[in-house]
Amino acid sequence: MSVKHPVISVTGSSGAGTSTAKVALEHIFRREKVTPAVVEGDCFHRFDRLTFREKSKEFEAKGKRLSHFSDEANLFDNIADLFKSYGETGKGLARTYIHDDEEAKIYGVEPGKFTDWRDVGEGSDLLFYEGLHGGVEEVLPYTDLLLGIVPVVNLEWIQKIHRDTAMRGYSPEAVVENILSRMHDYVHFITPQFSNTDINFQRVPLVDTSNPFIARDVPTPDESVVVIRIRKPEQWGIDFPALSAMLDGSHMSRRNTIVVPAGKMMFAMELILSPIIHEMMEKKRKG
Repeated sequence: MSVKHPVISVTGSSGAGTSTAKVALEHIFRREKVTPAVVEGDCFHRFDRLTFREKSKEFEAKGKRLSHFSDEANLFDNIADLFKSYGETGKGLARTYIHDDEEAKIYGVEPGKFTDWRDVGEGSDLLFYEGLHGGVEEVLPYTDLLLGIVPVVNLEWIQKIHRDTAMRGYSPEAVVENILSRMHDYVHFITPQFSNTDINFQRVPLVDTSNPFIARDVPTPDESVVVIRIRKPEQWGIDFPALSAMLDGSHMSRRNTIVVPAGKMMFAMELILSPIIHEMMEKKRKG
């Protein structure tokens, strides 16, 4: 845990909606005049796109599956090294994974490959990590605030199917096969992280999603609620009565859990996280 160089990590599966948390935090950073060092988790994949396909075939020949969720396809120790180094010095090693032609033009590296490792963090106020493995055991000692974005699994699958077919050109059958091939690793490497998070934001649909593989639409915010569980409210100074008063339609379901309409998810994130980050920055300035 670092007062001088805080580390904020957002973890969530593919299609979970971590981008909502990213936008909320960007709003807070702008208001608080915070300069983050932003690192995307896919830069810690072990293999580039072509090598991953080749390794997948090798695994299949042995009757095994390789997925981006597993420790065999990722550099967990490198994530931990980045968090530890940043917490101690305000700098650490990261790289960038190139997704498409637009990013290739910016970085001068082919799509599906990585840039070289480089120092990140110079001149930043905190490290902001977003990715699949921001809450694995290796990184926990070096994380100051860990957020989980975890819709109920049927909703997560619906979101992934719609995103990958509409934006990435996959067939529905290919996306379903991808989901199934990752299931073992999802259970062993993704789900356990949400027991370690400081705050979980779990979107729950209020419409029938019994068979996510035939759903024609992603449930809208008006058709969902968000369950927000804060592991230690007293540690973060969370005032639930004040939150409930500001979030119309919300209610407490447990002593550390508030349920809010999904349309207010980003607003709730900002209400909860703004004072936490403000306090971090105050301690940093005094520290």
